[in-house]
Amino acid sequence: MTTSLTLLGTHTLPTAGSGPYALAVGPDGTLWCTLVHAGRIARLTPASGLVEEFALDSPDCGPTLIAPGPDGALWFTRYRDHRIGRITGEGASRSYALPGGAGGPYGIAAGLDGGLWFTCTNTDRVGRIGTDGEVREFPLPCEGGFPSFLTTGPDGALWFTLNRADAVGRISVSGEVRPHPLPTPGAAPVGLAAGSDGSLWFAEIGAGRIGRLTPGRTGVEIDEFVLPEADCRPHAVAVAADGSCWFTEWGTGRVGSVTPDGKITEHPLGAPDCEPHGLAFGPDGTLYVAEERGRISRWAVRRTP
Repeated sequence: MTTSLTLLGTHTLPTAGSGPYALAVGPDGTLWCTLVHAGRIARLTPASGLVEEFALDSPDCGPTLIAPGPDGALWFTRYRDHRIGRITGEGASRSYALPGGAGGPYGIAAGLDGGLWFTCTNTDRVGRIGTDGEVREFPLPCEGGFPSFLTTGPDGALWFTLNRADAVGRISVSGEVRPHPLPTPGAAPVGLAAGSDGSLWFAEIGAGRIGRLTPGRTGVEIDEFVLPEADCRPHAVAVAADGSCWFTEWGTGRVGSVTPDGKITEHPLGAPDCEPHGLAFGPDGTLYVAEERGRISRWAVRRTP
């Protein structure tokens, strides 16, 4: 299978230097983006191309990762002021403080139990916040592991990358934790996404690899796919409808894909220093990429045998 990308358009963010970081699709099909340097959340409406920005209550709060919640709102981590944020489709936002006030929340995802789960990078914990704002936190066994991205797995548990422990962890909704070490030292896993086949894909930013973890009855199987350039710095991942894993290369200004059978394809975004961070597929299969240079690009993905 051969994959090609065609640029459909670009959307410049109104605030210069805002630092578009992570993307998520809202329940109505709009694209939401965190603006980590500006303390704002942006919304892109694909049908019209309209980009709107919503200022948060602190310009220095550092909105980082974002995910749709079970209540129809978008929930996001505020890394710099250690809070969890919520924003409605109309742009109204509020936030909730974490216990201790220094957790460094980063990854976030809706759990199958009706809550929002998140990682705490500074305190080696995974937390859960209900839509009512009640927060619980669960300690992890890896001291200094730096839990980062988080996603809900097909088994109903929450899976997360342990960036400094070179591992992928699993936590059940009741708080039972199990880390799974990766084969490559210095892998420094970051981005994480679940596939429809039960596998979990992740980026190894420290080793220039994309990994796949497949849970089984007696343990997990881990496959690693070596990228052409070791210092390409793969960052965020998203799984397409055909089961291939797409990823951003922070260090090279490219996005790439890995098919389930391990075929790697890379695609330049037009500027080596554009620093792509988050990416997400829209409801129609269009690929959206958040670029540090202050824009969201939109791409058609074409596959030929």
